[in-house]
Amino acid sequence: MKIGDIDLGERPVFLAPMEDVTDIGFRLLCKRFGASMVYTEFVSAEALVRDVKSTVQKLTIADEERPVGIQIYGRDVEAMVEAAKIVEQAKPDVIDLNFGCPVKKVASKGAGAGMLQNIPKMLEITRKVVDAVRLPVTAKTRLGWNAEQLIITELAEQLQDCGIQALTIHGRTRAQMYTGEADWTLIGEVKRNPRIHIPIIGNGDIKSLADADRAFDTYGVDAVMIGRATFGCPWIFSRKELTLDEKIDVLEEQLRINVERIDEYRGILHTRRHLAASPVFKGIPDFRQTRIAMLRSETVNGLIGILEECRERLKVSH
Repeated sequence: MKIGDIDLGERPVFLAPMEDVTDIGFRLLCKRFGASMVYTEFVSAEALVRDVKSTVQKLTIADEERPVGIQIYGRDVEAMVEAAKIVEQAKPDVIDLNFGCPVKKVASKGAGAGMLQNIPKMLEITRKVVDAVRLPVTAKTRLGWNAEQLIITELAEQLQDCGIQALTIHGRTRAQMYTGEADWTLIGEVKRNPRIHIPIIGNGDIKSLADADRAFDTYGVDAVMIGRATFGCPWIFSRKELTLDEKIDVLEEQLRINVERIDEYRGILHTRRHLAASPVFKGIPDFRQTRIAMLRSETVNGLIGILEECRERLKVSH
């Protein structure tokens, strides 16, 4: 599978762009464990144009994580075009347009999945961004605004006509948010449409590489993207099963990378979310208090201490 000139190999599996989740430390680890492509946290076009420091910092990428995409969202045509030009200077491999984020603070303002209620503007943004940059432009969206407006089959053709070089489809509507089950049948329909010639990337409810394999086999997609199941689990992309010790080593490494590459405060903030969500700790009895301690810890040594305590408790419980 290719996006532009980027060869992603056979059956590639991607790390989805996620706010406060896909920081640089996490991306580097996912890449090491086999993610074919990773994405930064999604970036507000308006904040980028206003040169908001915390937003600009999200554009920092490392050569070791390539190919890497930067995803932008917004509702204003000019701001999206200007943001895309700024992003291009950061030299990602791909610029992705977020037409799928369902959270209220984004969608209610007409950005992200909110664009599903204004298709003409979505298409205008897409055309103008494609024209404004030299990098491959891709897009991510959902099946439609709600169950009565499942527009993805037609929308995929329209976005393709605007010049995008790949389309990611999350198999839910905006109304569903992240509830219920992702409907891959419509993703498969888009892929089978003879008029579609760009790669179609499927997303939604992929919790393992076995799920990804089933999606490839059943729906014929060109790539699969994994989102929430990666939290605290960068090894999800690996065909090799890690030991508990190895997994805790990875989480400690993630903390160190984030502190080194971001800063201590934000590096810890980012990593705590992964630690608290990691499936590694499910075997620990009465983990709730330990989880609270993780989420409150403000020093590297404090967090490492909690992880080492968890390591010992897991050895006992296993």
